[in-house]
Amino acid sequence: MSQLPLRAQLASALGRTAATLSRATGRGDGSVIGGRVGLMLEPDLLRKLAADRKLVLVSATNGKTTTTRLITSALQELGEVATNAFGANMPAGHVSALASAKDAPYGVLEVDEKYLPEVLDTTQAGIVCLMNLSRDQMDRAGEIWQLAQKWRRALSGKPAHVIANCDDPLVTWGASTAAQVTWVAAGQRWREDSWCCPECGGPLDRSASGAAWACRECPFRRPEPSWVLDGEDVIDPRGARWRLDIQLPGEANRSNAAMALAVTEAFWLDPARALPRLRMVTSVAGRYTMVERDGRALRLLLAKNPAGWLEAFDVADPALPIILSVNAQGPDGRDTSWLWDVDYRVLAGRPVLVAGERRLDLALRLAVAGVPFQVCDSFQQAMALVPPGRADVIANYTAFQQIRAEFGRAI
Repeated sequence: MSQLPLRAQLASALGRTAATLSRATGRGDGSVIGGRVGLMLEPDLLRKLAADRKLVLVSATNGKTTTTRLITSALQELGEVATNAFGANMPAGHVSALASAKDAPYGVLEVDEKYLPEVLDTTQAGIVCLMNLSRDQMDRAGEIWQLAQKWRRALSGKPAHVIANCDDPLVTWGASTAAQVTWVAAGQRWREDSWCCPECGGPLDRSASGAAWACRECPFRRPEPSWVLDGEDVIDPRGARWRLDIQLPGEANRSNAAMALAVTEAFWLDPARALPRLRMVTSVAGRYTMVERDGRALRLLLAKNPAGWLEAFDVADPALPIILSVNAQGPDGRDTSWLWDVDYRVLAGRPVLVAGERRLDLALRLAVAGVPFQVCDSFQQAMALVPPGRADVIANYTAFQQIRAEFGRAI
């Protein structure tokens, strides 16, 4: 890699120092403050740090952090990889990630959906991975059709190779202006945001299986995929079938792994070499982690929006008690109306405990759904009410962080 200019070297070094101090004083993991300090001293630092690296940008509503981790694990087969492992997915986090691994020839960056156009323009990344779009933090990011439109404009005229999930009509529309696209049939369980054609507004018709889709009014339809997720297997462009056998649970993570395999092939990394590394990943920034206290073993699941709750329910054990915790702080989005888009009836028949700052919002939603529950003043109280043994915990973003902090694990 080429040598950074002196000012960029200084900004990068001071940013790393700030990040180290943040970790040492217990104020955070340093993944944001380090980047902010660096950008204050050199506003063009991200562009300079990204130069001469083979970069992947990973963006979606759900699964960004996990897919970033899976791609990173696979690419470590080729060499050192710079990545924002803790999910700091805006430019300050990208600067911190690249500065902390300044000699890494590869980079895999999780990117907030709203920031993807800016980060792509700044870094000129060669590969972009796009997985799904659904309603999330609409008070901050706006309508998802607007996001897809921004993706279209950002990719138009760029030489980037896009790896995109063609089962999601909004992602397909957002990616279709790219110069080169590899389509992956990675699945789409949440379809409530894609009943209308983003091209003309007409109705979208789906096949009996739900995979194929086409607009009734215009030529917009699902492209033919090169990669296909088929149950526990992924079929590559040559027709070879690869058993995933990953440790991360649920259909959503098999979808993430399929996307990761398609990305790694763009680096000429064979699935036979990539898959063993995907199978090494057991948890991601606390997701799916098991924590224990006072005879209770709790599995932590993150769900930030309706699509995320659907996937969390897929993973949760229906025979176990479950703790639900919801906040509405800035990173979560202040608007909790999305709770009414989640079908909580699947929880009927098991003990349900409700905590978090917006526990009453969630309690009302459960009451309307006819699901018995118990409201708790704190997560600690909820945990004490769970019988000894195993239980699941589903929490949205800041509630999840608070629970992790309760067990002394930094996010």
